[in-house]
Amino acid sequence: MSSSSAAIDVGGGIPKKTGLLALGVSALGVVYGDIGTSPLYAMKETFFGAHPLARNLENVLGVLSLVFWTLLLIVGIKYVLLVLRADFHGEGGIFALLGIIREQQPKNGRPTRLMWFVTTAVMIGAASLYGEGVITPAISVLSAYEGLEVVTLAFKPAVIWLTAITLLLLFLFQSRGTARVGGIFGPIMVVWFVTIGAAGLVWIIAHPVVLWAVNPLYAAQFLYVHGFRVVFVLGAVVLAITGVEALFADMGHFGRRAVQFSWYSFVFPCLLLNYFGQGARLLDSAPVPNNHLFYALFPQYDPIIYMVVVLATMATVIASQALISGAFSMTRQGIALGFFPRINIVFTSAEIEGQIYIPAVNWLLLIGCLLLVISFETSSALAAAYGIAVTGTMAITSFIFYFVARGWGWKWYLIGPACLLFLLLDLSYFSANTLKFVDGGFVPIVIALCLFYLMKTWQWGRAQLSLAFSEFLKVPIRRYLELKQQIMDSPHLRTQFGTRSLTQVERAIVFMTSRPVLSPDDPCPIGLRIYIRRNGAIPKHIILLNVAQLSRPVVPEAERFDLIPLGVNTVAINARYGYTQKPNVPILLRTLREKGLIRLNERRWTIQIGEEEILIDSSLRLFRRLMLRFFLSVMRFTNSADRYFGLREFAGRNKTVIPVVIGRKFARVIVQDDDPADLNSVDAGSQRKS
Repeated sequence: MSSSSAAIDVGGGIPKKTGLLALGVSALGVVYGDIGTSPLYAMKETFFGAHPLARNLENVLGVLSLVFWTLLLIVGIKYVLLVLRADFHGEGGIFALLGIIREQQPKNGRPTRLMWFVTTAVMIGAASLYGEGVITPAISVLSAYEGLEVVTLAFKPAVIWLTAITLLLLFLFQSRGTARVGGIFGPIMVVWFVTIGAAGLVWIIAHPVVLWAVNPLYAAQFLYVHGFRVVFVLGAVVLAITGVEALFADMGHFGRRAVQFSWYSFVFPCLLLNYFGQGARLLDSAPVPNNHLFYALFPQYDPIIYMVVVLATMATVIASQALISGAFSMTRQGIALGFFPRINIVFTSAEIEGQIYIPAVNWLLLIGCLLLVISFETSSALAAAYGIAVTGTMAITSFIFYFVARGWGWKWYLIGPACLLFLLLDLSYFSANTLKFVDGGFVPIVIALCLFYLMKTWQWGRAQLSLAFSEFLKVPIRRYLELKQQIMDSPHLRTQFGTRSLTQVERAIVFMTSRPVLSPDDPCPIGLRIYIRRNGAIPKHIILLNVAQLSRPVVPEAERFDLIPLGVNTVAINARYGYTQKPNVPILLRTLREKGLIRLNERRWTIQIGEEEILIDSSLRLFRRLMLRFFLSVMRFTNSADRYFGLREFAGRNKTVIPVVIGRKFARVIVQDDDPADLNSVDAGSQRKS
């Protein structure tokens, strides 16, 4: 069978030699860039957006109270304090919640229908986060360059192109790795947070009345007085927590403690100072230049405002990093959980496994961001498109976290009310943001639907293959070892195999396996079974090779493999590589031969790689037929097994075609000596994975 089922462990923690302070500073440049630049547009959209509020004390205190309690409850308590505890072998994100629940399932025995519902909810949440996340880099960088309009409107035509060029450079920089990105961006974000906090503090001192907004009664009074109109305000206030789901997804890059340390000690205080400072500025009688509230906090002198615009631009570029890194982490987890096809993953750190770069995701995000910038043109227009999908994901996270916490043994009467409160808050914001659908909110929804269909298709297709293989993997290796022994004991080197005569060929063949082989009682690999059935022969020397990548960065040569003799010139080799090491099967086999552990004639050995050939049975209904053809199309873009194992240039590489017929209520492997009647209903338009 091919290596497409070979999973990469999603583990790894933060090495002890990396200091908490250093990780915390780096986390500022990756995890908190998005939330940290929300002051550029959140309050602005509330008082100067499509549905502006009057600049009076009641409105200012009400909105500030909403912002304060939203940051405290949703970000500070729900995510940073509680949800970040739900790491799946060091990784965060909504897929991590599903991974934890799956691990808990054997112990807790949750109903199958509930598991299906939870899995579907997680897939919807992940797809929504991708859809919403494409907006984040675009709106962040656009809002920064729009600060140039404070100086003069002559810069306005250049804003879009400056944004596009900046985004292009940012995505080109991703291949350097999260560690380098965070190391460069972290100190800049320290300057950013200090700057916005200090600017806000100046105005708070001038109008200290805004500090009363910490009282939740002002938020309650505001909601009561404004009635239905409050939905427009909530749709703007939610911009203050942009990137909160990416925060969770980015945890694997730096670890929970570093993310928590950065939030409570630095990010949260600086954000509050700036938001309350903007509220104080609204109470001032001076006009707000071009309605850019954030820039109105600073003296309107050319050198200073230009410096602030430059700093804001750098900060918003960094803000985009939170989404990009989060998308990399989520994609890797999705691959491990079977929701996405296997694509190329580049590990960029020898210390922290979570620091990765995925080229395909990087370039798709870039294309999406550029299209949004060109289409919407302003941050206000993009703000109207933001919120629906991400608030839906937040609600799903609250729902799923309840089951995770119950699996940990937390009492329902403690975690239940908390999750219910978070769920009500999330649903309130979700309901308010549904009004944005016509104004652009449909964009992330369309992207989410496409990704959800991709995940459902890939999950269903792989499930069909697993079903077919599970039926085929019921015969133990011992059965074929006995046949081989009969041939070796026969004077004519032949034995009877069903209605056929089975012989031995003077060759050594390596069969790649999708799972480790530990004893003769393990299932016989599909590749070996099909080879014997098709050729009516069995190799003289058989090597069953499994390759796994572990959560360690490097596996020393002394721990590279286990060699298990199975008898009659048959051995099983279970090889291990670290996540920074690229498996190379030919080199591994030559090393074993040089050590005298295996017998191989360089000119008379081949390596068999499995490749599924999917055949569509005529009984399959139209919708499933279309789904299957889409699955086949996606398979063409997966990272091929021969490339993954370093076999692309190896002349002795052969492919074992594994025919799999998928029908309405069945999926099975068909080999040459099966009943020919089974092939009568197979669709002539079958396709093969390339």
